Amino acid sequence: MNSVLQNFLDVFREPSVIVGLIALLGLVLQRKSASDTVKGTIKAFVGFLVLAAGAGVVSDALTPFGDMFQHAFGVQGVVPNNEAIVGKVLTDYGSQAALIFFFGMVVNVLLARFTTFKFIYMSGHVALYLAAMIAVILIANGFSSWQAILWGSLAQGLITTMSPALVQPWMRKVTKNDNVALGHTGNFGIATSGLVGRLVGDSSKSTEDLKIPKGLGFLRDTTVVIATSMGIIYLLVTLVAGPGYVERELSDGQWYLLWAVMQAGKFAAGVFVILAGVRVVLAEIIPAFKGISEKLVPNARPALDVPIVFTFAPNAVLIGFLASFVGGLIGMGILVAVGGTIIIPGIVAHFMTGAASGVIGNATGGRRGAILGAMANGLLITFLPLLVLPFLGDVGLQNSTFSDADFGVSGLLIGGSVRIGHAAVIGLVVIALAAVFVSSALVTRRRAVAAATEAEAQPTH
Repeated sequence: MNSVLQNFLDVFREPSVIVGLIALLGLVLQRKSASDTVKGTIKAFVGFLVLAAGAGVVSDALTPFGDMFQHAFGVQGVVPNNEAIVGKVLTDYGSQAALIFFFGMVVNVLLARFTTFKFIYMSGHVALYLAAMIAVILIANGFSSWQAILWGSLAQGLITTMSPALVQPWMRKVTKNDNVALGHTGNFGIATSGLVGRLVGDSSKSTEDLKIPKGLGFLRDTTVVIATSMGIIYLLVTLVAGPGYVERELSDGQWYLLWAVMQAGKFAAGVFVILAGVRVVLAEIIPAFKGISEKLVPNARPALDVPIVFTFAPNAVLIGFLASFVGGLIGMGILVAVGGTIIIPGIVAHFMTGAASGVIGNATGGRRGAILGAMANGLLITFLPLLVLPFLGDVGLQNSTFSDADFGVSGLLIGGSVRIGHAAVIGLVVIALAAVFVSSALVTRRRAVAAATEAEAQPTH
């Protein structure tokens, strides 16, 4: 049984496999030729691998930066990092997490089929992380395995259905259509960025319209901007950390200034590869997804990982990352001042969710929205992980924790409920399910009324 679960986990923790299978299913349902089906499936699969490879390069460039930053400025504490914490969780709760993940996907598809929230969550890796967190909170606080799987799967399906819905109004502004959604555990922070941008910004002043003097015309190239900006940041932190630490602990003896420049270049290269992968995935998955929409889940939209928005506002990607990181530093400073547990900014989390927050904030509030919205995300992913730590049992004693805003919000709700009692968790899930169906009915009715009103307003011939 465990080997079957492990094989299942190995397959479905790979988002590239999920994307390829979804593309295959969609093309088969559209009765495309064998040649088109094979080509579309492989290109979607490989395109996501290209995207993932770029994300890996970015992560590899950022990880030593986080270590160097801690050494340079003398801070120690809990680092929000999904990959680090999930490795520990799956060792202890792997079977329960895998089953919550699988049945959560089933619940997601069923909710998409029978409600107006037509979002299929395709970011399998972060969905698995979410299932792992739910398993930990429920089992560490007294739920048996089967109870955790039952109620955890329903909670997982609800979160993966409603999280994309939360961001979709802003996604329509970014993409200028309603064909694709955002599927990531940072969606609450990203949606908050959109709201902040709308409240305080001016969407007419886009980050993509920044005026660059002729002498700095080379900075109009996104790759050059990212490499230059990150190069300055890496060099500054490297100088503070000192050559001894960098060459001994990080660069494997390479000259510390050259190492800093190379890391910045790798970061820029990773972003370049991500953008290339996004273009391939969008070109293949959106047409293939029409087959699923027509046959299985009418009008369904794929909810894809955060890099899917990077191509729409490349300048906002860098601005959002830096602003989110500044928000994390401000949050860390507050925690140092009050003397509590210190949450050290997780660089990868701030890049992925901060960059997307910058794009969304820019769409709703221009440059000011990109900056302030991403800073709000940075503050959220500093304080929310701290609030969830008490509900994680022994896992909460590790020096890492879950990073993104959706983990914080859902962990706080589930953890707070489980502390009240098992009935409170069950009540929370049941009420949330009822709310989804009621709100779906209200939205459907409102759309029908609007369509009827529009039809009556049309001139008759």
